[in-house]
Amino acid sequence: MRLALVVPAPFSTVSGGYAYDRRIVAGLVARGHAVRVVELPGRFPLPDAAAEAAAWQALAERPEGELLLIDGLALPAFARFADAVASAGAAGLIHHPTPLETGLPEAEAALLREKESALLPVLSRLIATSRTTARELVCLGVPEARIAVVEPGTDEAPRAEGSRAAGCAILSVGACVPRKGHDLLLRALGRLSDLSWTLTIVGSLERDPVHARSLAALAEELGIAGRVTFAGEVDNAALAALWSGTDLFALATWYEGYGMAVAEALKRGIPVALTAGGAVAELAPPEASVIVPPGDWAALSRAMRRLVFDGELRRRMAEHAYAAGRRLPSWEDQADAFAAALAETPA
Repeated sequence: MRLALVVPAPFSTVSGGYAYDRRIVAGLVARGHAVRVVELPGRFPLPDAAAEAAAWQALAERPEGELLLIDGLALPAFARFADAVASAGAAGLIHHPTPLETGLPEAEAALLREKESALLPVLSRLIATSRTTARELVCLGVPEARIAVVEPGTDEAPRAEGSRAAGCAILSVGACVPRKGHDLLLRALGRLSDLSWTLTIVGSLERDPVHARSLAALAEELGIAGRVTFAGEVDNAALAALWSGTDLFALATWYEGYGMAVAEALKRGIPVALTAGGAVAELAPPEASVIVPPGDWAALSRAMRRLVFDGELRRRMAEHAYAAGRRLPSWEDQADAFAAALAETPA
């Protein structure tokens, strides 16, 4: 197979979606497929002139016989060229529809919906990274027969040892942007100041620096700043150490196309406290999790109280988390599934 994956630059961006793309590309190359990555300059997901020009160039320069696979974050830049996209037989890789990004002005979200509605039905096939995302695509007019679901894989990982302290060490992983709901998590924990806990948030502080600063200010306002660490992006060794010392993983997300950090927690046998935004509610089994509706920080606080207080309950839930993590697919499995999905004859 000859494949060109089209993504907004840079391909090295730290996020769950880009991590998925990098692992799938590596897996396909390891299996002998010819894969090149086309990094588009410009603004995304709402494209500017530079992004649209780069999208047209990617279409125009595609060699004969090469499948063009467009990452969903880049997809709106191709909206003006829907006929050419259809003629090229291009496919799409959709982590979650771009209009669902929290914090977008309604006018921008509406424009993104318009662009995606024009493009998605003309793609030859689509790969969604969760069943939830696949259902969203059907609602946007894509025939179900044209959609394959290839969830992220996981690596083998040592079981977390926990903090081995009297309190509860809580970890949250996700860029400090509105969709991740870190403000909701801070508010939930602000009601638990009578309990012993610490929170570390791992994720970019630069993607939305204004929001990141507002989170630090909120922690101060709630009187919990001394318990909260905004770690920013960390290297693999530092992240592994944080996972090892975690007692509870928490994510108050508004929407996740899959929830790779949740899968990482389960793989290590860490119980999770979540909001049911997108696919995460399908990923975490009830015996290993507490899950409340998106945006309901008061319910999240109530759900987390017993978990933070009761170490024995966390240990029981950790057993179920570890068992669930053992059932998750590997990246090797998912690279094979991805190749098979691309090889299917379009419906």
